[in-house]
Amino acid sequence: MRQLVEIAEAFLQIHLSKKLDPSVEFDLGTLSINDAYEVQRQVSAAREARGEQVVGHKVGCTSKAIRQQFGLNEPICGRLMAPHIHHGNTVLDWNDYVDLAVEPEFVFGIGRDVRSEIRDQEELLEAIEWVAPGIEIHNYRFWFGRPTSQELIASNGIFAGLVVGEQRTSPAGLDFDLEGVGIFRNAELEASGIGAEIMGGPLKSLRWLANHLIRRGDYLKAGQLVIPGSAVKLVSVESDDRIAARFTHLGSVEVEFSA
Repeated sequence: MRQLVEIAEAFLQIHLSKKLDPSVEFDLGTLSINDAYEVQRQVSAAREARGEQVVGHKVGCTSKAIRQQFGLNEPICGRLMAPHIHHGNTVLDWNDYVDLAVEPEFVFGIGRDVRSEIRDQEELLEAIEWVAPGIEIHNYRFWFGRPTSQELIASNGIFAGLVVGEQRTSPAGLDFDLEGVGIFRNAELEASGIGAEIMGGPLKSLRWLANHLIRRGDYLKAGQLVIPGSAVKLVSVESDDRIAARFTHLGSVEVEFSA
C-alpha cells in the first residue's frame, strides 16, 4: 500500500507540473489492474482536495485502432475532471499540454442514476438524456517506458480535457452504430469511422462502463457526462492547429490550440 501511495504522488506531480521527477523509478508492470485503479482513485481524491471535481467517466481503448496504437487488449475507464471540461467551440493554449493529441467522442449526458447492472439496450437508452459531439484532449506521453494498461489506468486514461459541442440530440431513434464521425485538422480529414468501431457500438461501451462501476462500488449519476471511446486513432496536434469533430447527425465542435 505504501508503494501505491508513492506512485499516486508521482502521478499527481505529473498532473501538476507536466514533468516526472528523474529520481522516481517504478516498474508499473508489476501492479495488478486493481492496484492501478487504486492509484487512479488516490490521484483523483488528491485533485478533488485541491478544488477539482469529478463530473463523469470515460472509457478508453475501445476501438481496434486505439488498441493497436497502445498495444492493449481491453478497455479501461477513468474520470472526467472539471475544470477541464469546455463547452462550445473554444480556443485553448497549446502550451498547457504535453505531446498533445485528440480524438472525436460521443458525449452522453446521463439523465438518471444507474444503481444496478444494465442488461438490455432499452434500459440503457432510458439513462441517456442527450448526446453531443465532443473532442477529448490527451497528454499523449507514457512516462514509465512502454505503454501498459497499468500506466494508462493510473494516469486516468491520459485524460487532459474535453470539449463538448452545443448541439444536444435525443438518443431515441439514433443509430449509434452507423453514426459517422470524422476528425479534421486545419480543414483536412485526418481519420474517420463509425460508432460500431467502439466495442461494437457506443452503447456497448456505455453498458460495460455502467456495470464496471457498479462492480467496483460506484455508479453512474444523473448529471454526469460519459465518453465511450473513439472510433478512430489519436491525432497529434501542433501549435495553432484548428481541430474539428464532425458527426453525421450529432453536429460538430471545434477547438483551436493557440500558442
